[in-house]
Amino acid sequence: MLILGIETSCDETGVALYDTLHGLLAHRLHSQMEMHAAYGGVVPELASRDHIRRLLPLLLATLGDARRNLGDIDCIAYTEGPGLGGALLSGASVAAGLGFALDIPVTGIHHLEGHLLSPLLADPKPSFPFIALLVSGGHTQLMQVDRVGSYALLGETVDDAAGEAFDKTATLLGLSYPGGPALARLAEQGNASRFRLPRPMLGSGDLNFSFSGLKTAALMLAKNHADSEFADIAAAFQDAVVEVLVKKSLAALSQTACTRLVVAGGVGANKMLRSQLTQHARARGYEVYYPPLDLCTDNGAMIAFAAALRMEHNILKTGARRDFNIRPRWDLQEYAGENQ
Repeated sequence: MLILGIETSCDETGVALYDTLHGLLAHRLHSQMEMHAAYGGVVPELASRDHIRRLLPLLLATLGDARRNLGDIDCIAYTEGPGLGGALLSGASVAAGLGFALDIPVTGIHHLEGHLLSPLLADPKPSFPFIALLVSGGHTQLMQVDRVGSYALLGETVDDAAGEAFDKTATLLGLSYPGGPALARLAEQGNASRFRLPRPMLGSGDLNFSFSGLKTAALMLAKNHADSEFADIAAAFQDAVVEVLVKKSLAALSQTACTRLVVAGGVGANKMLRSQLTQHARARGYEVYYPPLDLCTDNGAMIAFAAALRMEHNILKTGARRDFNIRPRWDLQEYAGENQ
């Protein structure tokens, strides 16, 4: 069965074709990074309009890459939520329109489930059960995953997500949008031991996170030091975030007796995080899995793949040809509960 995946939750337009027999055939991704850079962040109205402009050309290009036609598509999966309302609506309406025109089923997929399952597209891929660290610009969560559709929240951020803290701190240091990757590059030139920044909630006794105070501490350093020292501040900031993410992830593995860790989301592409997680986890006998680098950010492949796995486990829900829904705010456990 050939599944078309559409992702438009925020500022990246993703389209993919996944075949349940042959795997991922093709995927295309357009980033709105350059457009939003002038504003220092995502402008929702501009994001929505750009998704509308990009979706059909990306779909045609992806069909060409896969050497398939519209008539070959058996099912359409789109990101139903969470995300920006207008952006989600762009993808949902295109999916519903195509589904109605082609007379094929359409299904909404949870954005975070797409990220959470994306490491299963890698080789080697993890087996169930595992702990998932979902770490991006909008989310920082630790989830226990027993099987497709069964997710238990172990801990989450109480304020800023890790990626959000990266972006905001980068702005404080005068770096261009998107700030996270720019800060990571600057950190490579710095000395992380020059400054000691706090490790929020490291001793909290639970698996929750907090990065707002760390961002404020970095701001105080930036105000009191010259621009020539910003690389050291960036390195110290990255070191603090990575240490918290690593130690909380290891604690989750220990508390649940799981032996496998899956890392997903845009921050999962961070080189230092990957290096430190792999090193410390393997030293304790744990296995760590990451999605391919090109699938760390939002993408259509993870949406099509999540739909394929739901189909395989007989929990895929499809609506009427002309119906569609979006949920800008949507709890992952609520989504999992709908499968019971």
